[in-house]
Amino acid sequence: MTILEDWNFWKKSLETGIPRFLYLKKLKKLLSSGQVIVITGARRSGKSFIMKQLAKELIKNGVNKNQILIINFEDPRFIELNPKLLQQIYETYLEFLNPEDKPYIFLDEIQEVQNWEKWVRTMQELKKAKIVLSGSNAKLLSRELATLLTGRHLDINVFPLSFKEFLDFNGIYLKDELDLVSRKIEIKRLMRNYLEFGAFPEVVLRKEKKEILLAYFEDILNKDLVKRYKIRKSEQLKALIKFYFSNPSSLITFNSLEKSLKISADTIEKFSNYFEASYLTFFLKRFSFKIKEQEKSPRKIYSIDTGLANTIGFRFSQNLGKLAENVVFLELKRKALINPYLGFYYWKDERHREVDFVIKEKLRANQLLQVCWNIEDEETRKREIESLIKAMKEFKLSEGLIITEDYEGKEKIKDKEIEFIPLWKWLLV
Repeated sequence: MTILEDWNFWKKSLETGIPRFLYLKKLKKLLSSGQVIVITGARRSGKSFIMKQLAKELIKNGVNKNQILIINFEDPRFIELNPKLLQQIYETYLEFLNPEDKPYIFLDEIQEVQNWEKWVRTMQELKKAKIVLSGSNAKLLSRELATLLTGRHLDINVFPLSFKEFLDFNGIYLKDELDLVSRKIEIKRLMRNYLEFGAFPEVVLRKEKKEILLAYFEDILNKDLVKRYKIRKSEQLKALIKFYFSNPSSLITFNSLEKSLKISADTIEKFSNYFEASYLTFFLKRFSFKIKEQEKSPRKIYSIDTGLANTIGFRFSQNLGKLAENVVFLELKRKALINPYLGFYYWKDERHREVDFVIKEKLRANQLLQVCWNIEDEETRKREIESLIKAMKEFKLSEGLIITEDYEGKEKIKDKEIEFIPLWKWLLV
């Protein structure tokens, strides 16, 4: 019972951190559905705090604190993690707390418990509790949920802090456009920090940023990859993830990597799937109306966090343009949380002209985004605009957007208009 008291609000108030309103709003809406709610995302991205914030909101809105049970399965005091333990915890909770109404049960890092899904399904079918789960492995969770909870669960994916949340964590609360303008210098300085050290909540709040990031990486590597997938070739695994972190926003194929890393293409593909399942990396497909062409084309690699990429990867130079593109990718992933119809790809033609992001809503491409950090360079500017214009013609769009370090303005080229906007501003509007 002592373990449970440590994780719950029954006898004390718990540290819940700075509220993550985007997720809380969505979670409150999902809770009313009566389905099992599944919170997924990278280890240390803030899932546990968001769970506690949601529990605190429920208490604030009139739910009795005895009606809420939070269990964190990474607590080393839990020894045998199995369905028997889940039932034992549940019965102990009922005996000591005796909740008057249907309880809310929060199961944090559920993937640590073997065969957890059977117990959750039973609780769900018998309508004994409202259940919220969290986990750090997409594929394992989806496989287990698909087999036993088909149609009975709703998912939400948590990312490290958005730039707006990052400013909140740094004590900068922007109320309107005037605030944005008056604090521009401060915001631009913090933008550099955001690109350099990333946005894991604890990293943002603490001074020992690189040390924390190195510890995170070891944790993810050992717990979510080596141990989970019983990997024997851990040196190959490390070499591949270091390559990906050294080359954010770059095009890759498994066959080309086979030659340079001397790891078989099959192993690279297998490890890449593990990275994606553990939310370490993401792969962006090329836009094509032909599925076969889309699948065969190179993919672009993005990291869950620029700070992690900078700390673990080899940095040949300060490539802020690539990091900026990675930040845009992650922001688009967050936007897709709010709008389930939103999808995005990169675009490339036969002459290798490229646009970083084609944003599609339902069946129509409706926006093109190019990320160009140094737009002042004439040759770069010409190349980026030429690629954007070509894509605008192909998708029959009259407007395009180029995200820059600091340049802002508009340019008319015949019947096409290109808007330039600084990254920090695009992330906040």
